[in-house]
Amino acid sequence: MSILVVRHGQTAWSLSGQHTGSTDVPLTAAGEDQARRLAPVFAGRRIGAVLVSPRQRARRTAELAGLADLAEDGPQVDEDLVEWDYGGYEGRTTEEISAELGRPWSVWHDGVVPGDTPGETVHQVANRARGVLRRAAALDGDRDVVLVAHGHFLRVLLATWLGLSPTAGALFALEAGTWGELGHEHERQALLRWSVPPIG
Repeated sequence: MSILVVRHGQTAWSLSGQHTGSTDVPLTAAGEDQARRLAPVFAGRRIGAVLVSPRQRARRTAELAGLADLAEDGPQVDEDLVEWDYGGYEGRTTEEISAELGRPWSVWHDGVVPGDTPGETVHQVANRARGVLRRAAALDGDRDVVLVAHGHFLRVLLATWLGLSPTAGALFALEAGTWGELGHEHERQALLRWSVPPIG
């Protein structure tokens, strides 16, 4: 079994670099096109289950990529697949936050501050990721599981899969509308593909 991960297609906020946690923004036209061009990636795979973040950008990506028709039970919404809760940094760019603080800021090492939501630490995000990985492993032993979610969350999930500190997710850039594959090599958990662009 492989775990196939998909970052949702482009949104206006992913294009501008705004941190998008709880805000439910739609895909842009370009993001919808990215999602459609992901369909051939999954068409030839044996898919056992599709787990999707509840945010519309992820659900729409799964729909346009044809994933609704590939899993026997269709896509299952998993609340743990939501993006990092950025708290008071929701909707803001790294540049804006750094300018306010008067120094370079990194979500990976500096964390967030409370706002309309309390925010999360990287370790809280990793706890959610571990839960998702446990559920994915239990779903189907010989078919692939697809996770459709968000950039920072999936980077933490990858670090967790590899047995690294969740802050190592900083090293694994993941573009909007791309996919990756987590699997095994010589019985060890490994990264097989990452940030692969859509076909065509």
